[in-house]
Amino acid sequence: MDQSNLKYKNLTISGLPGAGSSTLGKALAKTLGWEYFSGGDFMRRYAVEKGLFDGQKKSHHDATVYNDDFDRQVDFGMRETVQKKSGKILDSWLSGFMTIHTPETLRILVFCSDDSVRGDRIVNRDNLSIETAKKHIFEREQKNVSKWRLMYAKQWQEWVVGKKLLPASMKVWFWYPELYDLTIDTYKNSKEETLKIALQALGHYGKINYKSAFKE
Repeated sequence: MDQSNLKYKNLTISGLPGAGSSTLGKALAKTLGWEYFSGGDFMRRYAVEKGLFDGQKKSHHDATVYNDDFDRQVDFGMRETVQKKSGKILDSWLSGFMTIHTPETLRILVFCSDDSVRGDRIVNRDNLSIETAKKHIFEREQKNVSKWRLMYAKQWQEWVVGKKLLPASMKVWFWYPELYDLTIDTYKNSKEETLKIALQALGHYGKINYKSAFKE
């Protein structure tokens, strides 16, 4: 596809588990020919390799299993990537926050406005029971957010409050729509519609077989 008119050189996708970030990221990579990076998959491989997490488990681990320095190294590495390279799709919980104020990077937030649907997606993806999936989703979110609020308090003040994106009175939450260039509700939009919205935000309006983008 012709990419000469695209408005951005890179893009990031953030979303909580079950929101559909990896589905969108992989489809965009296939459509654009860009390189896709999944922070979740990368961290899982690292955790299993280091013996921090049982690789036989179908669920994902939380961020407390590895130290803060490694976490920062990966997160700031994403910021450096979009500053120096092009044709990258970075998919992780914090990729959007970590790339605030970086030029020519489209930062997308995907969310699912129905938590029960989000839970069903986790059940089907990881082959978990409904109760296990619900517990996994919310306990993991709570642990991760608690850790990152402490780790990135300085960046929040500099990048968000200092730049007047949000007032200091608002609690630290890395997925406020105001922090992103584009937000997509994957409950109200199909995966094909979600892909179309993202491509149009990039500046691509050509003809695409959206269904084929999701075929293995």
